[in-house]
This record gives sequence, C-alpha cells and structure tokens, in this order.
Amino acid sequence: MLARTASYLYWIGRYMERAEFTARLIEATLRLDALSARPAGQAAWSSALSVAAAKQDFERTGESLTPSNVANYLVFSKDNPNSIRNCLYTARMNARAVRTALTREGWESINRAWLGIDARSAVGSAQGTINLLEALIAENRGFEGALHRMLRQENFYFLMLGESIERTDNTARLIDVKYHIILPEGEEVGGLVDRDQWGTILQTVSARTAFRWLYRDGLSPRRVVEMLVLRRELPRSIAATVDETVSLLTDLGRLTGYQGEADRMARLRQQRINATHIREIITGGLHEYLQAFIEENRLLSQAITKQFRFD
Repeated sequence: MLARTASYLYWIGRYMERAEFTARLIEATLRLDALSARPAGQAAWSSALSVAAAKQDFERTGESLTPSNVANYLVFSKDNPNSIRNCLYTARMNARAVRTALTREGWESINRAWLGIDARSAVGSAQGTINLLEALIAENRGFEGALHRMLRQENFYFLMLGESIERTDNTARLIDVKYHIILPEGEEVGGLVDRDQWGTILQTVSARTAFRWLYRDGLSPRRVVEMLVLRRELPRSIAATVDETVSLLTDLGRLTGYQGEADRMARLRQQRINATHIREIITGGLHEYLQAFIEENRLLSQAITKQFRFD
C-alpha cells in the first residue's frame, strides 16, 4: 500500500471519530447547562471550547459566549479546523481519494454525514441542535459498522488505528470536561448537581447502563473515572483503546514489515496503564494525569506518521 493511501485512511478514521466526539461534547454541554435552575452557563461553554482546543480561536471572533454562538462555531465554522463541518469535509475528500480502499457502505456513511451538515448553516433551538447532533452520531455509528465488516487487510487496520488514536484522546478530553465545569454557587461536591454532571459524562459515551452493571453501589466520581480510564470492559475506556492500538500496530507490522518507535511507545504506555491504580490517578491529580496522557498520545501519533512514512 502506498504511504499516501495509508495516511488518507488513518486520517479518515481520526476525522470521523473527531466529528462524533465534538457532537457528543456539544450535546453533553447542552445537557450540563440545563441541569438545574442555576446552570453552569458560560463556564460550561467556555470549558467545551477549552476541551475542543478552540477557546483562543473563538475569542478572536469577538462573539459573545452564548450556547448558540459556541455551538455554531464548533459545528459549522469554516475558520475552526476541528469543527464538525471541516472534519467531515476533510474525511470525505480523503475518502474520495482512496474510494477503492473503502466499502460502499463506508463511503456512503461518510457522504451522508457530510450532506446532512452541508445543507445546514446554523444550529436552531436546543432540541433542534440535539436532533442534528444525534443524526451525525448515528451516521458515524453506521461508518463504524461498515468498518467492522471490512476484510482484515491494511486498509482496515489503518482506518481502525486512526479511530483508536483519536478515541483515546477524546475519552481523556471528555473526562477532563468535568474538571473544567464549575459547580453552580451553593452546590456541593458530591451533591445532586455534581452527580448529574458525572452522569452526563457517562451518557455521552453511552455508558450509563454499563456503569450500573459494573458498580452496584451507586454513582461516584471515583468510580466513573475508574471505569472510563481503567476498565477494559468498556470499549471507549482509555485502557481498552490503549490495548487496541498495540494490537493494531502489531497487525500492521505483520502485514507491512514496518515496526519501530511507535510500537515501542504503544507497548510502554500499555505497561504503564496496566500497573496504574485509580488511587494513584486521584492522588496525583486527575487533570494532570489526563493532560500528560493527551500529550503522550500526540507524540505517539507523530511516531506513527514517521514509522509508516505518511509525510
């Protein structure tokens, strides 16, 4: 396989996963903002921009920090490189360049997602925005389903590798949403609003039911973090995606003959998370742990780019 083709496939996986994450992030923020009579308000939307690495760029627009302005920026803005529109546009252009490496179902999912957002120019009401986001998430699930029906060849593994690297990053950023969200004045840590905020984080990764299966004695921040970081039973957990990345790199090494720094970094990361206990994460600082992990994931992606000669 040509290095350019491999690069296109890897980034299709990343951009499709990023579009879904941004949709989930906006949906989570809408729900967090509406939790109580004293919602988080601007703090919630400011945190969404921070987690999406778009806060400084948004501030340069001079627009006020309102739900509609932030949602429009994260969904539609052509000036935001990580907006859902730009992610789907780039994924579609890459897919057109490697059309024969995708199944018909995979291409159609990408194309439908793009056409669904290209026909819109702004979000509507809160419910209308949620409806749009849910439609985009559904198309991405269709894309994931198409991936899993592909032959286990290089094109499949590069698509999955991009998705896995992006999902690892997104789960860490999603957990970090809660670090940035400020409880409304008068609300206590561990109180009803605090628990609702953590519950909303679970909802964005479709893990409410999974949490009840794994933990019988009620919701707590410690258990939510443990499940999303360390429990491999949850496919979107950090530990599960770390394992998946190692497996995908091993399969690609077998097929392509390329093995190197990316494999070493991925296995070391896997060893570290295998030896990590939730107590260490909480004691050392959840925010610090997640930020260090996000940086490590960025460096691993660079190593993948070099190892498979994407540039």
